[in-house]
Amino acid sequence: MKHVIVILILVFSGAFTPDKPIVDVLRRQVLSEAGWALKQAPVTVTAQGCSRSAGGKHDFYSEGDYWWPVPGHPDSPYVQRDGITNPDNFVAHRLAMIRFSRIIGALASAYRITGDPQYVVAAQRHLSAWFTDTATLMHPDLQYAQAIKGRFTGRGIGIIDTIHLMEVAQGVLVMQEAAVFDRTLLEGVRKWFRDYLQWLTTHPYGKDEMNAKNNHGTCWVMQVAAFARFTRDTTLLTFCRNRYKEVLLPGQMAADGSFPLELARTKPYGYSLFNLDAMATICQILSDDEHNLWTYELQDGRTIRKGIKFLYPYVANKSQWPYKRDVMYWDEWPVAHPFLIFGANTWKEMDWFNAWKRLEHQPGHAEVVRNLPIRHPLIWL
Repeated sequence: MKHVIVILILVFSGAFTPDKPIVDVLRRQVLSEAGWALKQAPVTVTAQGCSRSAGGKHDFYSEGDYWWPVPGHPDSPYVQRDGITNPDNFVAHRLAMIRFSRIIGALASAYRITGDPQYVVAAQRHLSAWFTDTATLMHPDLQYAQAIKGRFTGRGIGIIDTIHLMEVAQGVLVMQEAAVFDRTLLEGVRKWFRDYLQWLTTHPYGKDEMNAKNNHGTCWVMQVAAFARFTRDTTLLTFCRNRYKEVLLPGQMAADGSFPLELARTKPYGYSLFNLDAMATICQILSDDEHNLWTYELQDGRTIRKGIKFLYPYVANKSQWPYKRDVMYWDEWPVAHPFLIFGANTWKEMDWFNAWKRLEHQPGHAEVVRNLPIRHPLIWL
């Protein structure tokens, strides 16, 4: 934690700025999006409900994306069509959370660039609504996420929906030393994330997701790492580092740097990008002066860098992709993926930086946004 504290002190004393080339790319976008965010009123899970939810007003609810009614039998239990999204499923809470993430990410990014306290003041309205205001807050659990009509009121697989709270926690970490940040609110937000971590690590849904073999297991570690860093839970940070070294990297990456479990899906390109983004974000969160996951190497040579080197050519030129095309959303990928900028920033790889620079930084398609965990890289660097 010492290096984090030192960096934060430098940030807020004006002695430190993010890498200039990255700021040069993002400044106009960040300030524009932050201007939008300044005008937004909070919208939480209490703003809209669904009669199919087994939870209450304050419970996050979503439905499995790839589950559909049986044709001609709308009241029957839903059946799966892997990779094909049902547009009639309830996603309002997920969209509200993504909007919340976008607001906090934009305000924190603008604050990091400018130091203007107005961005911190605006962020606190949303943080209070989601985490401490008893009329509008969300309960710190995910018992009713990715439900399936006629089958499950919620599933551990739904925990992936809260990847969009990572930039909220990280945004608060960037802004928390500002003089205008209310200390009571800050402790309330931190308590909410401590409570959520307790649920994530003890509830059967959380344990199921932790043990998932594919991108779901990766995203569990990524989320827990982000929230544990915010709450200063060193025990969980150590657990996540070990999980990456002992489970994720050896269990998911092939010798060539690919992810076979993602390649076997009906959307192999999109899921490969998504899983690499998540693994690279884990390395970004958990690496410090004492632990460098970016350079961690298995005995057979597998590293996160090998994963980026495998996928990068197909980001630079998707037409060379040698596997089957995704059944949906093929044209929407790639975008400005975090693995590109985190990897470029770590190893000074200009090809990766230039690819990140030219790709879309503000994708508008809901499926892309849903599967892009980091959209405000400045707050992570």
